[in-house]
Amino acid sequence: MLDRRSILGGGLALASGAALPASAAPPKRGFVTRDGAEFRIDGKPYRYVGANMWYAPWIGAANPPGDRDRLKREFDRLAAMGVGNIRIAASAEEGPLKHSVRPGFRAKAKGWNENLLGGLDFTLAEMAKRDMKAVLYLTNFWEWSGGMMTYLWYATGRYMDMGDPAHPWPDFPNAVSKFYGNADAVGMYRDWIRAVVGRTNTLTGKRYRDDPTIMAWQLANEPRPAGDMETARPVLDSFYRWVQSSAQLIKSLSPDHLVSTGSEGLQGTLNSREIYIREHSIPEIDYCTAHIWPLNWGWVDDHDLGGTEAAGAEKVGEYIARSCDLAQSIGKPLVFEEFGYPRDGGGYDPAGSTRYKDAYYARIYDAIGRDIANGGPSRGSNFWAWNGEGRAAHGDHRWQKGDPLLGDPPHEPQGWYGVFDSDESTRAVIAAHARALSGTPESGA
Repeated sequence: MLDRRSILGGGLALASGAALPASAAPPKRGFVTRDGAEFRIDGKPYRYVGANMWYAPWIGAANPPGDRDRLKREFDRLAAMGVGNIRIAASAEEGPLKHSVRPGFRAKAKGWNENLLGGLDFTLAEMAKRDMKAVLYLTNFWEWSGGMMTYLWYATGRYMDMGDPAHPWPDFPNAVSKFYGNADAVGMYRDWIRAVVGRTNTLTGKRYRDDPTIMAWQLANEPRPAGDMETARPVLDSFYRWVQSSAQLIKSLSPDHLVSTGSEGLQGTLNSREIYIREHSIPEIDYCTAHIWPLNWGWVDDHDLGGTEAAGAEKVGEYIARSCDLAQSIGKPLVFEEFGYPRDGGGYDPAGSTRYKDAYYARIYDAIGRDIANGGPSRGSNFWAWNGEGRAAHGDHRWQKGDPLLGDPPHEPQGWYGVFDSDESTRAVIAAHARALSGTPESGA
């Protein structure tokens, strides 16, 4: 077992909480910056309540599947709740994977989907009007937006579908781990980074690198070294190199923006403190992240929430505490950027009750508030995810190409975790946390 000293002493040149060399120029106005374990905007602390809305560029597109009026309405609803930070997919790779969204931002050949890139331009322009900040992730470990497995298919001609009965868990994440050491796959991913991070917004004329609406670029959604430790061990060196070199590339293109991994946290490092510390101590990584999925991780049973909720809540509390402890030891801010919970009874319909979901949201928000009050590293959160006015188009709640997009990705039942515009009690919990975080009294809502 490696100890902390041996981790930080070998391989990459790392330091706990280390920052990149200070620039002679002061931070540009309006940008989110990191000062130790604090986020700041123009010298003032920045703490936020956010949402995941991966599909914003799709409905921000000028042509199908776009619906720009809907995007404006969704942003207005979120802003009215006090939600000021949106985590968004800035990539989707088209390929043979069964459950990945169509259309994508790119295919194997160069020549990007300008309709979706224009949707990202529109998304950022509308967010700027509402003083919102964006966190943009640049690929996906999972299959639902193509992701790393599709890059491997581009490079090798071979792929594996998530959920294929011939390849049970953890075959898929173990297969994805080959991405980090495949120079051709990583090279195509970096071509995409250069294209997006180096882009100029066609609507505003502003270079992305100069846009303070962007808070951070993320390397990927939920990158893991592998699906199990046996497979991960020989991959770790290439995984760490991928994290650091990708972050360095982004910093070279966009030096005023933050960079984070997009990691689930401990769950994404196979519950290894050593891997988590080394990954997030890389100087070019500005802050730590954690995701919390009690149902996906087997901590609760969606058909018996009443009988399993208490035990699940204890595990959630422990996971939050461990995440805060790790971020504190590294000396960087912490964001709980994904957390989801099913509707009562495990249904997907907007009419279904959300009593347990509301309690789960409140529990996480209370823990974040306490950690901040106690001088801890928590600085923000993004619930998963905003469905807004989107509704499942079919009785089986399965997404088909051309259907309205929701916060629940295309491989999941539509309505499983997302928050609808009609979920008044859930929206009230989110708004209450936003008021508490900003110091705004109830009467000021």
